Parts: sequence; C-alpha cells; structure tokens
Amino acid sequence: MKRYLITFAYDATNYHGYQKQPNLKTIQGVIEEALTSINDDEKVIMHAASRTDKGVHALNQKAHFDLKVKITPYKLKRALNSKIPNDIHIKDAEEVESTFHARYLAVKKEYLYILNMDEYNPIERNYVYQYNKELNIEEMKKAIKYFEGEQDFTSFVSAEDLKDNNTRIIYETSLKEKDGKLYIRFIGNGFLKYQVRNMVGTLIEVGNGKRTSEEIIRILKAKDRKKAGKTAKPEGLYLKNIWY
Repeated sequence: MKRYLITFAYDATNYHGYQKQPNLKTIQGVIEEALTSINDDEKVIMHAASRTDKGVHALNQKAHFDLKVKITPYKLKRALNSKIPNDIHIKDAEEVESTFHARYLAVKKEYLYILNMDEYNPIERNYVYQYNKELNIEEMKKAIKYFEGEQDFTSFVSAEDLKDNNTRIIYETSLKEKDGKLYIRFIGNGFLKYQVRNMVGTLIEVGNGKRTSEEIIRILKAKDRKKAGKTAKPEGLYLKNIWY
C-alpha cells in the first residue's frame, strides 16, 4: 500500500461542492470513482486539504489517498485524467510518506475572489461575481488590512458552523483592481466555513458606502455574525494555493 498526493484543478460549476454527498455529483465522488477503478475496484477514499463549497473553484487543490496497486506517479496522473471529466484536471501526482495528511499538515492556504464592477458579462457569470457597480477601492484596501494577524473570526462564521476555536491567522491580504475587476486575496493558516465569502461580503459593504473601513475592528471584537456583512456569492472564489 502506497500513499499518493495529487494536485488538481476544477471548475465547480456542475458539482455540488467538493465533499462527497449521497446521490449528488461532487468533485470527491467523481475522482474517488476513477481511483477505485484504477485500484482494481477496491474502494479508495481521498482526504483533501480543503473542502470547497458548491460553486467554489480550485486552481491547486491537494488530496492524498492510499492505493494497493503498483503504479508510478506519472502513470497515475495519466490514468486519472483519462477517467475523469474535462472540468477536473490532475496537474501533478507524487508518492508521499505513509504519515502524510493533506489537510492536517497544510500550513498555509490562499484564496482568491474575483469581482466584476463593469458591465454584466454572461460568459463570466460562473467564474467572476457580477457585482456590476463601482466600489470605493481605496476604502476597501484600508478595510482588508484589519483582517491580518491572529484573530477570532466568530463574526464571520454562521452559528451552526462555529468551532470550539474560531481563531485563525491571516498572514497576508491584497486587493487590486485591473480592467474593471477586483482581485481580493487572503493567505492564512486555515479558514472556517464561509469565512472568506463573509469577509468579502463585508468588504463589498465597505466599498458601497454602507460601512466604514474601521467597522471591521468592531465587527471582529463583537464575535457576532449578525454584525458582519452578507455572504458573497461562491462564483468568483478560488482555492489558489496550499503549502506544506
């Protein structure tokens, strides 16, 4: 039995998120079915670094699994890509130690959110959030910096998804505008469910004048989801990178 780590990208449009669910088409379910076929029909279970929601895409998702069959990483990559739909692509495969865990050993994750302030673009509707209104970018740039550091993000997680410990570290943020689109980036040691989308939704409210940038400080201290902004739509959010 050998353990493998794969790096893969996917367009999540036609899936009910990453995580396997009964009677629903998911990224995990599709890849596991292909892996089971490669593994002489012996069931394979993947463990991903991040369980992205419905509509959230990935540029460099990572997952590990064990196989009983002998196969090189090169052949594994080719075999998988021949068996999965073309909206998922295995970019790399490698052998790892039997103790490796794609989720628990990840030290940093990067998410990117893309928002269109220009005219509605139907071609991009599943990949870029079509906000289609101007925003105060300078005020948003001030606001996003308040998320940096080690903080309790309870205000940015819905009550049913709260953990015993909602403290996370955000190492780096950026907000850039190019050709009418905003590129909002977060790098942290981990993110809670909907945390990134809730932070983006709050930043949008700063940009449209409903809030001031300094309100982010008060929202974080409140530890109350009702104090933060609406959850931004999943379209436009990408899992960009994972580090070990």
